[in-house]
Amino acid sequence: MSIPLMGNKSPRDAELITEINQLRKEKNAVILAHYYQDGKIQDLADFVGDSLDLSRKAASTDADVIVFCGVRFMAEVAKILSPEKIVVLPDMAAGCSLEDSCPADEFAAFRAKYPDHISLTYINCSAAVKTHSDIIITSSNARHIIDQIPKDQPILLAPDQHLGGYLARETGRDMVLWPGSCIVHERFSEKELIKLKAEYPDAPIAAHPECPVHILNHADHVGSTSSILKFVLESDADTFIIATEPGIIHQMEKSSPEKTFIGAPGIDGKCSCNQCPYMALNTLEKIRDCLRDLTPRIEISEEERLAAKKPLDRMLEMSPPAAQNRPDKTGRAY
Repeated sequence: MSIPLMGNKSPRDAELITEINQLRKEKNAVILAHYYQDGKIQDLADFVGDSLDLSRKAASTDADVIVFCGVRFMAEVAKILSPEKIVVLPDMAAGCSLEDSCPADEFAAFRAKYPDHISLTYINCSAAVKTHSDIIITSSNARHIIDQIPKDQPILLAPDQHLGGYLARETGRDMVLWPGSCIVHERFSEKELIKLKAEYPDAPIAAHPECPVHILNHADHVGSTSSILKFVLESDADTFIIATEPGIIHQMEKSSPEKTFIGAPGIDGKCSCNQCPYMALNTLEKIRDCLRDLTPRIEISEEERLAAKKPLDRMLEMSPPAAQNRPDKTGRAY
């Protein structure tokens, strides 16, 4: 595995990075970091990107160990796609409000009420919920997949009601939606966003479809994290307002340091409440420890893994040709 270097690190950070790099070699490990991770962790990783793309990249390597710096459902996907590899998560408490909003038993009962509906399930859910799903979707490929489903086929979409609502509006399809949501994207304030836009009238607003409709209504671009990154890097504008978890701004600033990126405001216009508390649980110390001890591990029974892999495979079959492997200006792919 490659061993990236980082700048602006404290002496303690440098010490931890040295230990991590040594352990990475000894364990033949690949380190993955989601865009929402702290910048120090992104700089340390072999790959930075969206959750599914990271798991696919890890599966293509000869690594024996995958360290997934993200949240639990992401590490589960990595294990589903790479059952022969050891998959560790720096902090097993790093969950997801969307996953928590959709317990598998409740989802199974909910789905049973709509036996004629095809179940499209956002990848932000547990492996157990995936086993009750027909097709997994991501914010990048959902529209493409929905367009392939016959118009007369009713759709059930879970667990994100805001993503579901956005897709229903975009496609004109009637959908039964599970009432889940992301705590990060629900905390943006429309009032404060309007005030910020008045201050920066020429700044395009880029928003993730997990945001409520009152935020999306103000957006110039709506898309996944990788789509938002692509949009701001290719746009001629020099200032942007970003309505998603602010960790993504680290990659924007690295790739386009001449541009200005402003995080969309929270309730009072000042709080850091739009930072994901689950993503923040991962630290350099915990990465060192999980590499050293190879724990906590993601464990999935083979029966559950195969059942969860089936809707993932259907998603991959129906997805558009992968444009997400285009390298960015840092040489990573997104």
